[in-house]
Amino acid sequence: MKERLSVLARKRGLNEEEIRMLEGRGCLQELAEGMIENVIGVMEVPLGLAVNFLINGKEYLIPMAIEEPSVVAAASNAARIARLHGGFATKMDSSCMIGQIQLVGVDEPLKAKARILECKDKILERANECDPILVKFGGGARDIEVRVIDTRLGPMVITHLIVDTRDAMGANAVNTMAEAVAPMIEEMTGGHVYLRILSNLATKRLVRAQAVFDKEALGGESVVDGILSAWAFAESDPYRAATHNKGIMNGITALVLATGNDTRAVEAGVHAYAAIKGRYSTLTVYEKDKEGNLVGTIELPCAVGLVGGATKTHPKARLNLKILGVESASELAQVAAALGLAQNLAALRALTVEGIQKGHMSLHARNIAIMAGAQGDLIDAVAERMVAEKCVRMDRAQEILKELGG
Repeated sequence: MKERLSVLARKRGLNEEEIRMLEGRGCLQELAEGMIENVIGVMEVPLGLAVNFLINGKEYLIPMAIEEPSVVAAASNAARIARLHGGFATKMDSSCMIGQIQLVGVDEPLKAKARILECKDKILERANECDPILVKFGGGARDIEVRVIDTRLGPMVITHLIVDTRDAMGANAVNTMAEAVAPMIEEMTGGHVYLRILSNLATKRLVRAQAVFDKEALGGESVVDGILSAWAFAESDPYRAATHNKGIMNGITALVLATGNDTRAVEAGVHAYAAIKGRYSTLTVYEKDKEGNLVGTIELPCAVGLVGGATKTHPKARLNLKILGVESASELAQVAAALGLAQNLAALRALTVEGIQKGHMSLHARNIAIMAGAQGDLIDAVAERMVAEKCVRMDRAQEILKELGG
């Protein structure tokens, strides 16, 4: 890394202070070289703690790695409101992932499909030979599904290998199994296999969460009606749904990152699932109960793990999992779903009651003050002035700082 930094300094004119910033010592610094290529340092992200979460009767403190202000506070407040009616109830379907084997070059695709299904037991046996440890712990290849799809290059026969990955996200195990059974599928059909890889659309790993949000705690009947209207807008319009779901992922991605899981995989699966019916829509549903309280439900795929990858190699990921106190990948996914629902409710309430900027910008003002050069007590003094004036801008922060003698 020292050699890389030396080259980088010459090429980009980095000074000694900037090099020291990249070299900064931390829990990951010594391990980073072995995690990715061309390492030059570590990029830190603020780590916060969401509180008030009661999920299936259990208390949670939820680590969230995110740079956006107001997110952690908003989730904590929504969780506080949910506690009034027992918190969040969650459930997960299974811990199964899908491996896809792409078969081409068969003259009779339906016949090939039937042949693959006839040999299901042999295929599963071969797949499970690849990972006896996973099988020992109750996982392994469980089933196969076969689809014939039409493409611009003609029909393709796609075999889905359904693998229970237990407490792992499962990409390595599933990919290994898919590669192992591919030659068998070629031999039994006379076709040719190209891709053999896991799908991040984890429809066998759906997680659900539900909570009742008290009408009065939300601000009354008009607020409940406003939230329902905002949700109906998002459900019907993909332009709004994209931002609606982004708010959900503010919470989920922050937890996934904090625990060393694959944010890109989870996000890809979630957004694909939002469009699975042919039109991009919301991941949440809201309705009133007979007392007029707001009932929120979320459903999404969430492929996360407690073993393998950065969840084991990243020291802070291990520490965050300890703080969270989950005992299985399923439990982690259920916490993520509850967090996503809380985050979405908080955003919809803010949009309905005061507009998203009031709370968001009051916290963002501190960042602007720091960027303007404020330090110590002057950070809050400058931020408070900008918020009071409803003018959160860099030039105004610099003016206020000058007035205050900073």
